[in-house]
Amino acid sequence: MASSKPTDFDVVIIGAGISGINAAYRVQTALPGYTYTILESRGAIGGTWDLFRYPGIRSDSDLYTFGFPWRPWLETKAIADGASIRKYMVESAAEYGIDKHIQYYHKLIGADWSSKSQSWSLAVDAEGGEKRHLRGRFLIFASGYYDYEVPLEAKIPGIDNFRGTKIHPQFWPEDLDWSGKNIVIIGSGATAVTLLPNLAQKALKVTILQRSPTYVITRPSVDPSEWFLRRFFPAFIANRAVRVKYLVIPFLNFHFCRAFPSTAMALIKSATEKQLPKSIPQDPNFKPSYNPWEQRLCLCPDGDFFKALREGKADIVTDTIKTVTETGILTTGGKDLDADIIVTATGLKMKFAGGASVSIDGVPVKFSDKYMWKGSLLQDLPNAAFVVGYVNASWTLGADATAQLLCRIMQYMKSEGIASVTPRVQDESKIHSQSVMNLKSTYIREGLGELPKGGDVGPWKRRSNYFKDLWNAKFGGFSGLEFVGNSSDLLKIN
Repeated sequence: MASSKPTDFDVVIIGAGISGINAAYRVQTALPGYTYTILESRGAIGGTWDLFRYPGIRSDSDLYTFGFPWRPWLETKAIADGASIRKYMVESAAEYGIDKHIQYYHKLIGADWSSKSQSWSLAVDAEGGEKRHLRGRFLIFASGYYDYEVPLEAKIPGIDNFRGTKIHPQFWPEDLDWSGKNIVIIGSGATAVTLLPNLAQKALKVTILQRSPTYVITRPSVDPSEWFLRRFFPAFIANRAVRVKYLVIPFLNFHFCRAFPSTAMALIKSATEKQLPKSIPQDPNFKPSYNPWEQRLCLCPDGDFFKALREGKADIVTDTIKTVTETGILTTGGKDLDADIIVTATGLKMKFAGGASVSIDGVPVKFSDKYMWKGSLLQDLPNAAFVVGYVNASWTLGADATAQLLCRIMQYMKSEGIASVTPRVQDESKIHSQSVMNLKSTYIREGLGELPKGGDVGPWKRRSNYFKDLWNAKFGGFSGLEFVGNSSDLLKIN
C-alpha cells in the first residue's frame, strides 16, 4: 500500500470501542511497520460500555466470546457488568500499547477519497474546537451502528403531561435516587430486562409496560464447567476449551431455533412458566408474535429478572398506552400505572459511520444505496472498511472476522504494490437486497435508511455464521474487488 505522496497514517481507525481496539491489535500484529491511529470522539476507551451507565448495565453475550480472542476473559462471571467490561478493555489496550495510538476528543466529521492521490482526506473536530485535517490510506469505521447523541424516541401519547422524571437509559442521570419510587419502564428489550431487577432493589414498585413481549432466557452467570477446566487444566488448554464451548453451543442453539421454531417456543415457554409467579401469566406477557431468534433473545443471569417478579416488587403489563397523565400511564386496556419515574427503554437510533459524511472526489456517498462486500467493505468505496458484528452471536466475533479479512487484503495489497481496493457490483439486477442485520427488531427496521444493504448471492450475502466467516477471512477469495496500482492503473477485477 505504498504511495508516492505522503500521508499521516497508513490506517485510521474510527472509534475506541471493542471493535476499534480489536482492529488496532490486528493491524499492528499483521502489518508491522504500518502507522495507525484511533480517532475517538469521546474521552475514554469503551464505546458503548463507557457511554451507557444505567443501573445493572451488562453484556447480553458471554465474555468468553465477547472478549478479545487474543486476550482471554479470565473473570468468573460469563455475563459481566459494564464496569468490568470497561476495565478489561482499558487493560487490554494498555497491555499491547494500543492506548498510545488513541487521539481522544477527535470526532470525524467528513472523509473524502481522492482518486488522484489514492488517499483519504479527513476533517476532524478536536478538543477545544480545533479543526484538524488528516490523511490516511485506509479507513476502518469501528464506530458501531447507533447514534451516541440522540436516542430512538418513541411516539408516546401525552408524555409531555407527565410531571415526574423522564429518562432514556442512554443518558441515565448519575445522581438519580429512585429509592421508594414507582417506576414504569416502557420497552421489552435487553435494557428493560436488565433494568427491572436492579431498580427493584430500591424502588417501591417497578413495572415493565410492553406493547409486545420478548423471549427471556435464564442462564447462570458463573459456569461450573469453566471453574473445573481452569482448576484441572493448564491455562492455554482451559482458555481454548471454554471459548470453543461458548462458540459452539450458542451457534447450535441459534440454528436449532431457526430450524425447529415450534419446539424452541415450547421449550422456552415451559422454562418461563416454571419461573413466573402465579399472578403473572405466560400468555400474553411472554408469548411473542415472532419465532425465537427472529429478534434477539434477552438473557437474565441467574434468573434475576424472574426473581424480582416473584418477590412482588416488580410487575409486567402487556398493553398499549392510551395516554400519559401527570402522575402515570393509562393503558388502552384500562390499567392506571402510577409513576414517579418513566424510563423510555425504546431502543437505539441507527447511525452508520458515526454520522460522518463520506464522499469520493467530492461526490457524497449514500450508504443505504450500497451493498456490503462480505459484510466488511462497501460497494464503490475505496480503501474503507466498516466493522459490523453479529446480532445472533457475540458482536466481537463478527468484528474480529472483519479485522482479519481486512488485514489479509492489506497484506496482499502491500505485496503486490496495490494502492487501492474497491468492491464493484457487476450486475445489481442479479442481487436481491436484504437488511444487513438478520433480525426483525423495531430499531433495526426503523434504521434501514441509515444502513447499507445485504445481498443474497456471492460476496454480497449478509453474514451470520462465524465459522464460515472466519474461514473466509483467512482463506477466502477476493471475488468482486477491483485493485488499482500505485500509478493509478487498474490492475484487475477479481
